[in-house]
Parts: sequence; structure tokens; C-alpha cells
Amino acid sequence: MSNRNQPRVIVVSGGTDGMGRALALSRAERGDCVVALGSNPGKGEKLLAEADRIGAAGRIDFLQVDLSSVARTRAAIEHVAARHDALDALVLFANRQAPRRIATTERLEQTFALYYLSRYLLSHELAPLLARGRTGVIVNVAGVGIRRGGVHWDDLQLQRGYRMVAAQLQAGRANDLLGVAFAAQHPSVPYVLYHPGFTRSGDLSTLPVPMRALIRLAARMAARPVTTSIEPIHRLIDHPPTAPLTAIDRDRMLPLTLDTLDPANATRLDAATRTLLAAL
Repeated sequence: MSNRNQPRVIVVSGGTDGMGRALALSRAERGDCVVALGSNPGKGEKLLAEADRIGAAGRIDFLQVDLSSVARTRAAIEHVAARHDALDALVLFANRQAPRRIATTERLEQTFALYYLSRYLLSHELAPLLARGRTGVIVNVAGVGIRRGGVHWDDLQLQRGYRMVAAQLQAGRANDLLGVAFAAQHPSVPYVLYHPGFTRSGDLSTLPVPMRALIRLAARMAARPVTTSIEPIHRLIDHPPTAPLTAIDRDRMLPLTLDTLDPANATRLDAATRTLLAAL
């Protein structure tokens, strides 16, 4: 548990829904300072009201930001850097499923932009602040351990034959490779790829009503509670691993030799991402 005399400073992307919301409130209740990033101002107001109700008033800074925008993600990073000299943890949750292909104002496929590019930018650009933190660690909550799907090297923006599941799987495998590349470039900031498993979490409002009903039914039968899925994250924040890269699928440590964590592919994607961002 956090020492209330030395609160940690934690940035949570996707901090107004599901696991991100639960983690933000729990850390604030423990005495930490939380910067919660989210796109919905109404949900942000509810988050702050709940913080007040549990006795954590003033410990959550809600920052409204559309993380599918590279420009706005960078503005959020500048906001954090202007207010904090050091960070102790960055926890990445932000994601949204899109049944149809959506192009952002920067002409990026939305899932790729939100689920992968925002995490890339937050990880790399906040790395110096995390290196100055007492226990600087990044926890990327995605799907490590899943081996389905892959990076569409010749069509990263899925302009040909978009499918929601394919977009989610591509971004998930891209996050796996992000962890590998980050660990090679910033070995002093531990990077954790964490797959919580099927959890009663997340915003289903973008999905068709029948699909929402099916997911909610499946969740009632088989999904893990949010509190169960975030408990390992608490441990990782309080006691970060010493290794540059750690991969965890639910309660199981994964070998870094998985083909989805291939260093050559990580280097290739990192180069492609830098080229893409430089063109914006």
C-alpha cells in the first residue's frame, strides 16, 4: 500500500471507464495523486464526484483528451509535464471498439491511433519523468499472450478490408512489440505488458445493441470482476519488477521468447511508427 506521506503520482489513460476508473479511484483513496485521461467530460465529472464521496477529493486531476488524436495526446503529455517533475507509474487502458472503420482528423484508423499510437506516445514521451520517479513503471494493459492476429505491415491503417476484430488484434500485437522496443530503448523504466483476461470492464456504447447484450451475458457467466483484474496492477505499482520488460497473462509470467515479442519485428514497427508520426 502507498505511503500516505509520500504519495505516488500516477497517470491513467482510459481513467473514466472500467478498470481504469477503478484503479484511479483506488489509488486516490490510498493517498496517491492520479492524472486520469479520458474523452468524456460527463464521465470525468462523475469520477471526481466519486473521489469526493470516498474521501479522496483533490487527489484526481481529470484531463479531458481525445487520445485517438496525436496532437491532443501530445498536448496532454505537455499538461502532465508542466505540473509534475516526476511520475511513479503510467497505466495504459484506453481503447474503444469500432464496428466500422473510423478515420480520425489526422486520417488515422481510430483503433490503431487510440489503442496503439496513444500508448506509444505516452510511453516514450513520459519516459524521462518516469525515470525520475521513485518507482517509475509502465503497465500496458492489453492482450499479451494472445497469439492471434498480427501487424498488417503493408496496410497499418486497415484501408483494405477493415474488420473490428482484426483491428483490435493488430493493435494488441503492436502493443506487445511496443513493450519490446521500449525496454530496449529505456531499460531503466520497467515496462510491463499485462493481459487481465476477460473482465467486466469497458465502454460498450459503440457496439450494436445485440452485440452489447451478448457481451454482457458472457460477462455475467465468465468474466473476472474488475477488482480481481486490477489487483496485480496495484502490486506492480507498489513493487515494480527490476527487469526492463515483463509479460504477464493473468497470473502467469510469460517467456519473452514468444513470437509475438520478436525483437526484429519490434524494431521494424518502431521505425514505421516514427516515420508515421513524423509525417503528421
